[in-house]
Amino acid sequence: MQDIKLVAIDLDDTLLKNDLSISSRTKKAIAETIKRGIAVTFATGRMFASAAPFARELKLELPLITYQGALVKYVDGRVVQHKPLAIELARNVIDVLLPYKYHVNLYIDDELRMEKESPEGKRYAALSRVKVNFYKRLHDALNADPTKILIIAKEHELDDLAGKLHNSFMSQVNITKSKPYFLEVANREATKGQALAQLSENMGIGAGQVMAIGDSWNDLDMLEYAGTAVAMANAMPEVKEAADFITGSNEDDGVAEALERFVI
Repeated sequence: MQDIKLVAIDLDDTLLKNDLSISSRTKKAIAETIKRGIAVTFATGRMFASAAPFARELKLELPLITYQGALVKYVDGRVVQHKPLAIELARNVIDVLLPYKYHVNLYIDDELRMEKESPEGKRYAALSRVKVNFYKRLHDALNADPTKILIIAKEHELDDLAGKLHNSFMSQVNITKSKPYFLEVANREATKGQALAQLSENMGIGAGQVMAIGDSWNDLDMLEYAGTAVAMANAMPEVKEAADFITGSNEDDGVAEALERFVI
């Protein structure tokens, strides 16, 4: 194992506790990691606007990998890369989704857009801590290339829908789950692994010098890329299988444990 120079950390169910806080032990471990000259960033499915407050809390200076890798952006607003869905392709995706009547989020210009208020939408807004913009129709909200589309439904419903979307769009889009009940559709090049590889290359850091920490399916390709792949104790079974090391859960300071073991 080479010396670690860059650490990429997922947010939900990884860095964040269930109440969306960051423990004092984890804050201390991240501060010590940065003090030792090791770069730290987030790799999250969250919106930039939703992830940035946590980055400010930890005083992170690297660009943040957000929207599964579709938007990489510094906290001060400088954009490194943005890979949205083409609007015509997004319209076609929406046309497939509408008959299902599932809750759908659109993300344009780092805004959260919904067709109407729903219990799922309320819970999502509380989780993301961002303002919701409502529209009469999803197609009315779709007035520019969206950074991603998110569908909220039951796990088995999303599994069926994912198959339908794969059949309809094949390799035109990236389809992944961030939670069992969150299905995400984005640019085919918008993945955490691809964004992390590009960031590492820009910094002159090899994959062997990268540590990635995550818990869900959307973390798989960044764990495969990183020389040190860490899964949370609460991670999905497939994620644990892909990891080099399984740390504690998000409730038990798993990120701090991994940093203390491999970095500090």
